[in-house]
Amino acid sequence: MKQFSYSDMNRASGEILEAALVEPVTLTKRGKEKLVILTAEQYRKLLGRSHTAAYNLDDAPDKVHAELMHGLDELLEDGQV
Repeated sequence: MKQFSYSDMNRASGEILEAALVEPVTLTKRGKEKLVILTAEQYRKLLGRSHTAAYNLDDAPDKVHAELMHGLDELLEDGQV
């Protein structure tokens, strides 16, 4: 896990946030770990929840059903199925 100081955050926040998209990043103050920056997906995993929803074909919302059917149509047209 990469570490940056609070001072680094003031100087290179963009670089630190980009690094946090790849792996969790620790922010330190006076040499002690104070904060961890991680992606929303990593946070959800820690909580044990996912933002992914699953549906049966019969109970899928119209938008999800339409996207699924469109994707299947494209696969059939390309001869991949």
